[in-house]
Amino acid sequence: MHSGSAAKPFLLALPKAELHLHLEGSIEPSTLVELRQRHGMDGASLAEVEQLYHYADFTGFLMAFKDVTGHLRTPEDYELITYRLMERLKSENVLHAEVFVSAGVCLWRKQDFAAIFAGLERGRVRGERDFGVSLLWIFDAVRQFGVEKAEKVVDLAIQFRERNVVGFGIGGDERQGPPELFKAVYARAADHGLHLTAHAGENDGPESIWGALNLKAERIGHGLTAEQDPELIEELAERQIPIEICVTSNVRTGCCADLAKHPVRRYFDEGLMLTLNTDDPAMFRTSLVEEYRLVQETFGFSDEHLRELARNSFEASFLPPDKKVQFLDLFDATVLRS
Repeated sequence: MHSGSAAKPFLLALPKAELHLHLEGSIEPSTLVELRQRHGMDGASLAEVEQLYHYADFTGFLMAFKDVTGHLRTPEDYELITYRLMERLKSENVLHAEVFVSAGVCLWRKQDFAAIFAGLERGRVRGERDFGVSLLWIFDAVRQFGVEKAEKVVDLAIQFRERNVVGFGIGGDERQGPPELFKAVYARAADHGLHLTAHAGENDGPESIWGALNLKAERIGHGLTAEQDPELIEELAERQIPIEICVTSNVRTGCCADLAKHPVRRYFDEGLMLTLNTDDPAMFRTSLVEEYRLVQETFGFSDEHLRELARNSFEASFLPPDKKVQFLDLFDATVLRS
């Protein structure tokens, strides 16, 4: 169990949504062991698997992420990890999640994506039935793979848009794939009714966030380096662009050198629209309840502040308007009672 198990009952009871969550980064070591056994892979002990979850820096983390995805070979594997994720979300009172699928990695591995997507959907349907969790997919392209590969990910997102695929985004190494390259890709995704998000200002400077805004990204993943540019902070605050904050992730990847220096509290005080997220919870040994506890204990967020962050998570979601209103009404009713 994650260290969040000692969290205050208030944090657990708070209805939450999560908007920056990678499916492949949610695979617990014990599930990876199962997958290794399933596929007759070497090193199927927990100790050997846990080695994968150790890395020194952002590049090391990207390599570890790639190694973890190497265990996903069949549609059944994807069904299993989706179902397990939804079970975990339920245990933390996460009512809705928008989950990145590394479609770009599947294509790079030359996997049959239609079959994989069928597995993902089977897992989602079972998870919704058993745990009552709402889940939508965002297809993620790997920016360092280049523009043509990102085009193919958009093709898939368009193809499956009627089946709970709500958005498109780019992740990976910003320095190797600046946002400017993806202008046409994003325009095409928007033309087909997909919502747009982008990892930006995680391992590159504020110009990467400006670039994401120029792509018309509706939400910014991480936004860690926005603090270096007062004009950008002003722009983000004024436009209320949701920032998907991932505190533990930023510290574990070394993108933020010191937890105490994380800008989350400054952003909040400057009036930015923030949501808290785990990014890759299994790989960072965290949970959403743990992220709420962490910002409360480290940065002095009050219960009232945390309620605001939790409400933002529904407000900033890519849910259709009627569904969003339902969740917000439910949130308000629950919070008023508590």
